Formats: sequence, structure tokens, C-alpha cells
Amino acid sequence: MQLSVIILNYNVRYFLEQCVLSVQKALEGIDGEIIVIDNNSSDASCAMMQQRFPNVKLITNKENLGFPKGNNIGVAQAKGEFLCILNPDTVVAEDTFSKILNPKNWSANTGIIGCKLIDGTGNFLPESKRGIPTPWVAFTKIFGLYKFSNSFGRYYAQHLTENESGEVAILVGAFMVMQRELYNKIGGFDENCFMYSDDIDLSYRVLQEGKSNYYFHETTVIHYKGESTVRDGTYMKRFQEAMNFFYKKHFKVSVFFSIFMKIGIVFFSFVKMFQGKVKEKGLPENYILVSESTTKSELINQLEKKLNSKFTDPLIEGSRTEFIIDLNSVSFQQAIHFMETNKKKNHTFKLLPPNSNFIIGSNSSNDRGEVILVKE
Repeated sequence: MQLSVIILNYNVRYFLEQCVLSVQKALEGIDGEIIVIDNNSSDASCAMMQQRFPNVKLITNKENLGFPKGNNIGVAQAKGEFLCILNPDTVVAEDTFSKILNPKNWSANTGIIGCKLIDGTGNFLPESKRGIPTPWVAFTKIFGLYKFSNSFGRYYAQHLTENESGEVAILVGAFMVMQRELYNKIGGFDENCFMYSDDIDLSYRVLQEGKSNYYFHETTVIHYKGESTVRDGTYMKRFQEAMNFFYKKHFKVSVFFSIFMKIGIVFFSFVKMFQGKVKEKGLPENYILVSESTTKSELINQLEKKLNSKFTDPLIEGSRTEFIIDLNSVSFQQAIHFMETNKKKNHTFKLLPPNSNFIIGSNSSNDRGEVILVKE
């Protein structure tokens, strides 16, 4: 088997459904499997998987075991030569796996390959490619110096633009592809870390094995991001623990540095927590359906009743517009491209997954996301 896609889920039932639908499309023509591990969700995620995807391997944990252990449990049952660690709040394009698995991208020196990630508004997520967060690099990140000069840009690997492929140090756990043999050789994710620095640690240990990690820009994946994590007091506590875990494990630190990092981590954690409090932008002033369906008018009537609003066509420039993309008639790849090319401050997007009864999306990288049932 060529590829095992490992998806760890926790209480994101509708995002998981959309993710699995996109992965199934991307696996067409590839000898692959999907393994979903559920960390004791309470939102009917497992029932949905059993009903809608009976042929997908589902592992149900009796408690929330965290990101590292949950993924390690899934990998232990994987059969693929390659692994894709994938968040459930993602959408892959039909060409994602075929492009990344192209033999020309892999050599004896290749460690992990990541790809271009965008949020639910089509904007590039800079954590798609990162540098090693050494004390100095962490300092430039915590205090925002990377925004002012590329000289301070190592945290987000600013030696590459979002549309340039190349070698980077750290890749994000929302999407990473590597050989199963290498994953097992380095021991997978470190289960001493509950979450947040696990991908940094895994990427760093791959580098210590003498391998190189790569950012691959030629395919794009949506990562709703804010849906995975509630930024509350628990988040802040775990983020601090995660950063402390990484520094204690990989760096010799002085008392001065430890005090500095404690102050910096608290500051950065508070910033991240308040980023999660999304400002209301107000309701869209108009909606546009992106569809090639012959029954487009019927779908518009159905959505107008549900949203209590009229659809317009063409676009009214300058208005707050929400595009609803019908994935029954538009491919995932086309939808992702549409979001990237139509991203604007006043544009939002929702997707109608194939053969589903809901529309779904988020309005910022910190937004928890929105699910609207079209049919009850």
C-alpha cells in the first residue's frame, strides 16, 4: 500500500465529514487507506463515520489521549509506505497526494513534506513553513519583530515566499507526509507532549536524523485552524507547557533565559487567546452560489429559505459577500482555487460538501467556524 491518511478527530463532526470526503477524492487512483482515530468525541462524530463511511477504519478511544498519542495509535495500524498526518478541519485537493507522492520529490535525504495551507477566507497560513524556534527566533516571534524585516523572518521561514517550494526546518502537524519507516524510526510523536509543540518536536527530530524537510507550494489545502482549538485558559496553560517541553528537551537554557521565556510564553499565550475572540463582521449583504449544477435554481431557493436572504449575481463590488461553493458540481481543487483568487477583506466562503445536508466554513483563521444545516 502506498499511503495511509491518519486523521485524529475530537468534536468536529461536520468538518471531519467534509475532510474525509475530500480525502476519498484525492485517493482515487492511489493505493491508500484512511484511518480515523476519535479521541472520545461527544458530538456524534463516530456515529456519522459508521453511517457515512463504513469502509473507513475507525478507532475509538475511551478518553481524549491528546494529539501525539492519538496519532501514534493510528500509525500503529497503518499499512502504507507513506503516512499523511492530517487534521480533521482540513480540505485537500484532488491532486494533493498525487503531486506530493511524485517520486521526483523523494530521495534518501527527504524527511517530511508539507504543503501550502490557507484558512477559510483563502488567506495563506504562514505556519505552513517555519524555522527552528531557537531562543532568538522565538524572541523575534513573541515580540513581532518578524513583521518588520526578513532579517527576523526565520520563524516563518521567510527565505521562501508562499509560492516557492524549498527546504524548511519545521512543518505543521495539520498536514505532513513522510515515510512510515522514518516515523517509526524516530518513535513518532512524543507522547510526553499533549499538544501544540508536537509537530515542532517531530520535525526537529527528523532533522537530527540527517534528513531535510520541504515545503511544497504546488498544491493547496484548506485548514480552518480555529476549529481545532478553543483559545481559553486551558489553551494558554497547555501552550505554555508545550513550549516549556520543547525547550527543556532540545536546548540548554540559563536561568535568565528561563525567566525570559516564561514571561514571553505568558505574553504570547495571552495574545493567542485573545486572537480567538473574533470580531463580528456583520451578516453578508448578499450571497452568490458558485455551482455548475443543472438544478442550481432549486438549490438557490432552498438556501434562500434557510438563510432568509436573497442570492445575487453578478457580484456587487464593495459589499459583504458570502460565496457558497457547491461541491456536488465543483471539485475540491476548483473550490480551493476560487477561494484563493477571490479572497478579499469583505468576502467569506462556505462549502456545500457532496451529498451532504450542511454548508460549512469560517471567516478567519481564529474563527471557530460555522455549520448551517440546509436540510434538518
